[in-house]
Amino acid sequence: MIGNPSPAPADALSAEALKARIYGNIRSDLERIETALQRHLSSSVPLVEVVGRYIVNSGGKRLRPLLMILSARLCGYQGTEEVDLAVAFELLHAATLLHDDVVDNAEIRRQQPAANTLWGNPAVVLIGDFLYSQAIRTTVRYGDLRILEVFSATTTRIAEGEVLQLIHSDDLETDEAAYMEVITRKTADLMTAACRIGAIYAGAGPEEETALRDFGHNLGIAFQLTDDALDYVGTVGELGKPVGNDLQEGKATLPLIHALTKADEGQRDLIRRIFLSETAIRKEQIEAVQRLVLDLGGVDYTFQRAAGHLERARESLEIFADGPAKSTLLDITDYVLCRRS
Repeated sequence: MIGNPSPAPADALSAEALKARIYGNIRSDLERIETALQRHLSSSVPLVEVVGRYIVNSGGKRLRPLLMILSARLCGYQGTEEVDLAVAFELLHAATLLHDDVVDNAEIRRQQPAANTLWGNPAVVLIGDFLYSQAIRTTVRYGDLRILEVFSATTTRIAEGEVLQLIHSDDLETDEAAYMEVITRKTADLMTAACRIGAIYAGAGPEEETALRDFGHNLGIAFQLTDDALDYVGTVGELGKPVGNDLQEGKATLPLIHALTKADEGQRDLIRRIFLSETAIRKEQIEAVQRLVLDLGGVDYTFQRAAGHLERARESLEIFADGPAKSTLLDITDYVLCRRS
């Protein structure tokens, strides 16, 4: 690992202690989510179940369904009927992972072979479609038009984000604004929808709904910024994918984009030759770019941007009374920036 500029948690807890506290508070919710997920993966077509369970059971944190449940609880909901609606967010997330891996020709996902390397691109694309349709079908069952409108609009924006990312593939001229648009659509919008729909489901008023929308938006952006920074300073165990994966896939993320604005002509030429290489990028080339990005402040800048969004996320929760749901959401906010796994 090349350095570790990641800031410490907001309080005195270590990252591992903070993670343990979060999981201690959400364990029962995770159990309900897992049970519901397995039920929604049932299909009369065996391959659908096999591939669906492979991606869903491969180690995801269930952050998106948890955000929906905690947001509903924060707004006063006290029942247990929300879990299937929450699971729709994990089904949609899993579908995007399958489609991402096909588009990116990925070989590793969460430290195991990507589904497309085992079953092939056609099967994985179609099973991703199945998960998409299951997610939509689940939201329809709740009979709330506003929930369905928010959820369906989110699926559209995610798809648009995928296309935008494809347009910017292998493009070193991508600027920060274009990058932010991609991560907003691809990552932040799903977390935004989870928090907002939690508020809608709980019958919250406009102020609470807006606050949770803003919370999810800023948390989602910070989550992706941290991921992209860790791609330059993390390890395979922390990322669940090869280090330097974004570079290999021709993705100009914020650490690299910012570093290029600070690089001299010789440094830019080196980055350009490696980034635009028509052959697989060698380990030593990845490490050379990582060192440059770190030295030029790209990683620190990205973590700083993430910290700013997390501060705005915390501010969004100030209108809510203190309680277990708020405390857990704040812990999740702190953990996003210091997480190493």
